[in-house]
Amino acid sequence: MNKKLLTQIKNEWRSNLWLVTELLLVSVVMWYIVDYMYVKAAVYYEPRGFDISHCYLIQMGRLTDKSPDFIPNQTKEQQREDVKGLAERLKYRPDIEAVGFGQNSYPYNGSNSGTEVRYDTLQSPGWTIRRLVSPDFVRVFQYHGTRGETPEQLAELLSHPKNFLASDNLYKKRYGRDLTPLVGKQFYLFGDTTETYTLGASLEVVRYSDYEQAWNSYSMVKLLPENWYDVGLELCVRVKEDQDKDFITRLKADSEKLYRVGNVFIAEVRSFDDIRRNYQQSQTNSMRSYILGMVFLLLNIFLGLLGTFWFRTQQRRGEIALMKSLGGTDHSVFVRQLVEGLLLLVIATIPAVFINWNLANSELNAWMNGTTIEGGRFIITVLISFILIALMIVVGIWIPARKAMKVQPAEALHNE
Repeated sequence: MNKKLLTQIKNEWRSNLWLVTELLLVSVVMWYIVDYMYVKAAVYYEPRGFDISHCYLIQMGRLTDKSPDFIPNQTKEQQREDVKGLAERLKYRPDIEAVGFGQNSYPYNGSNSGTEVRYDTLQSPGWTIRRLVSPDFVRVFQYHGTRGETPEQLAELLSHPKNFLASDNLYKKRYGRDLTPLVGKQFYLFGDTTETYTLGASLEVVRYSDYEQAWNSYSMVKLLPENWYDVGLELCVRVKEDQDKDFITRLKADSEKLYRVGNVFIAEVRSFDDIRRNYQQSQTNSMRSYILGMVFLLLNIFLGLLGTFWFRTQQRRGEIALMKSLGGTDHSVFVRQLVEGLLLLVIATIPAVFINWNLANSELNAWMNGTTIEGGRFIITVLISFILIALMIVVGIWIPARKAMKVQPAEALHNE
C-alpha cells in the first residue's frame, strides 16, 4: 500500500504541490503562535521565589495634634519604638504566623530602589533591586536558599548586620556564573569599597511580578537599620493557613483597642491577592487580548485546513467506492486517506523547520532567558505545532471519509 500511495502522490503532484505549500505556510504561522504562547505560559509559571498566600499589607498611620489622643513632643526614638511596638503586638496575635518590615520590598509594589553588588571584578546589573527588610520579612514571603536554606534559617542569617542575601542569578547573564559558590565570601555593596559584607546565602530567584522573567529579575536583601523605622515602612504579615476568613475585618475591629501604640495606628489592611491583581491588571488584560487574538487565528487556521481536507476527501468519493468494491475495508480505506494527509504534512514540515529556525535565529520571535532560540524550546514548539496541524488534518479527513464510506460503492460510482 505504501508504494501505491507514494506513486499516487507523485502522479497527483500538481494538486499536492499546492497543498504542501499551504501546509508549509500554516506550519510556519502555527509555530510562531505556539512559540509565543509557550514563552508567555513558561514565564507565567516560572517559580516566583516568594509566596503571597495568606499574606497581608498593613499600612500604618500617625495621629496628628488634632486628635484628642495625640501624644505631643515625641522624640524620633520614641516614634521608632512605637512602630516596633505595633509589630511586636501583632507577633503575639494568635492568627498571625510572621511579621516583617520592608522598604520598597514587598512583591507587586511598583516601587523599588536599585543598588550595586560587587565581588572582585564581578558587578551586578544596574537594575538590581535593593530590599531592606527586617529578618522575619523572608519568613512572611517564604524565601528559600539555593542550598536548601529554609525561611527561618535565612531570617537568622539576615539578623546579622554584616550579612546580606542575593539572588543566585546576579552574575549569570553578564558572567555566566552562579552566586551559590560565593556564599561566605566578602562583597562590596551600595558602591562603597571601604566596607565589606558577607554573602549569607544565595536565594532562589525572586521575581518582580508574574510577567517578569526570572532571567531579568535581580535582587539583594539586607537588614533594615532600626533608625530607619517609620510609619512609612511596609508592615507585612503572614497569617496561619486556616485564619484567612474575615482576617481583615477581625484585625480592624481590634485595631483601636489593641494595636494603637503611642501615636501609631493601623490605617489600612490589604490582602496581597488584591495587591497582585490590581498591580498586574493592565498586563493581565493585555495578555488576555493577545490570547484571544491567537485563539481566533488558530480557529481560522483550523477552519481553513478542515475545509481543504474535507473538500479533498469529498472529491474522492468515487475513488473510495472503487477501493471498497475491490475488497478494501472501511479501516484500510480510512487509514490510506489519513496516511496520505499526514505524509504531505511531514513533507511540508521539513522546510518549515528550517524557516522557523532562521526566524528564531534572526530574533523575530519571542524572547526568553535572554535569547529567542533554545534547543529544547524549539523542539517542543515544533512538535506541538505538528501535532495541532495533524489533529486538524485528521478531523478534516475523518468526518467526510466516514460519510463517504457509508455510501454503497455502486451508488457512488453511478453518481460519479
